[in-house]
Amino acid sequence: MTGLPMARPPMIDDPDVTIVTGAGGWLGTALMTTITDPTNAAHRSGEIRPFVRNRVEADALAALGEGVRPVVGDLRRDTDVDRLFDGLAGTVDVIHAAGVIHPRTVAEFAEINTEGTRRMLSRARDRGVRRFVHVSSNSPFGTNSHPDDRFRNDEPYHPYYGYGRSKMLAELAVLEAVEAGLDTVMVRPPWFYGPHQPPRQTTFFTMVRKGLFPVFGGGTQSRSMVFVDNLVAGVIRAELVATPPGRGWWIADARPYTVAEIVDTVGRALTDEGYDVRPNRARLPDLVAQVAERADALIQRAGRYHQQIHVLGEMNKNIACSIDAARAELGYEPAVELYDGMRRSIRWCRSKGLEL
Repeated sequence: MTGLPMARPPMIDDPDVTIVTGAGGWLGTALMTTITDPTNAAHRSGEIRPFVRNRVEADALAALGEGVRPVVGDLRRDTDVDRLFDGLAGTVDVIHAAGVIHPRTVAEFAEINTEGTRRMLSRARDRGVRRFVHVSSNSPFGTNSHPDDRFRNDEPYHPYYGYGRSKMLAELAVLEAVEAGLDTVMVRPPWFYGPHQPPRQTTFFTMVRKGLFPVFGGGTQSRSMVFVDNLVAGVIRAELVATPPGRGWWIADARPYTVAEIVDTVGRALTDEGYDVRPNRARLPDLVAQVAERADALIQRAGRYHQQIHVLGEMNKNIACSIDAARAELGYEPAVELYDGMRRSIRWCRSKGLEL
C-alpha cells in the first residue's frame, strides 16, 4: 500500500560497556547527558567509559551517574588509549567523537584526527568491540558546486584543507578496519548547534545580535546544519541499528538553510528570547572570502592555523547534504529545526551565565 510511513528499523540491545571519546566536547557532552538521563529513552544501565582530556572534564561527567567511569588521557599516547580499553567485560561499543577542528598547528589535525582514530580502531579490533561509530564531518567532501547541489552517500572525496584531509584519512582508516574484520560505521555531521556549545558559537550569537555576522552576496549559499540532539539521536541509531559495516550517513536537520535564513532565524530567536537585535549590515563581496581562503591556504601551508581567517574563507561556500540514506537505513528522523533549536541554545547560554 502506498502513502504509509516506512517502519523504522529496530535497534539492538545496548552494550554492556559504552566507550565515548571526546566526551568532554560539544557532541560528547550532549551524548553523555542523554545516555545517563534516567528519564530519556536512550538511557543506559551499563558501564559508560568517557575518554576525556583532564580531571575537570572527568569530574563533571562522573557526576552524571554511578556507571560513569572516566579515563583521562590523550589520543596521541598509546599507553593512554591502552588504559581506556583495560578491564572490559561483556559487549563493548565505541562512539569515537574525539577530534580537533580549530587547532593551534596544522600538525594536530593528523596527530589527533587521523592517527588518533587509527589508534582507536586498532585497539577496538584487538579487544573485540561489537560496533565502532566514527564521527566524521562534511569536510572530507569539500563544498557543493552550486546552492541546489547535495552531498549524497556516494560522494568522492575532495577534502577542504588540513581538517578535511585529516578526516578523509580517518574515514579511509575506518574502511581499512572493516576489511580487517571490525564492525565500524561513520556519521557525517555538518555545522551543528545547540546546548553545550563552545565559545565560538556564543560569538556567533553575539555577532548576529549586533548585526555584524558576515553575509556574502545575497546570502543564498546553502548550508546544512544539525541540532546537537538530532545528531545524538543519529549517532545512537548508527550504533544500534544493524547495518553492514563500512556505511556512512549524513546526519543533519531535515533540510538545508540559506545563510540569509540562518542569520534571520537566529535574529528572530534572540528577539523572542528578549534580546535587542540590530539589522544585519555586514554584507560583503565574494572577493573578501576569496582573499581569506587564499590566506588560509598560505597559513596552513606554513604549518600554522588561524581560526577566524579559515571560517571567513568558507562562509561564501555551499555545504549541504541529503539525509535520505540515514532516514531509509537507520530510521533517523530529525525532531528539531533551526528556530526551536536556536532558542534552546540561547536559553542554555543564559542558564550558564553566558553573555550574548
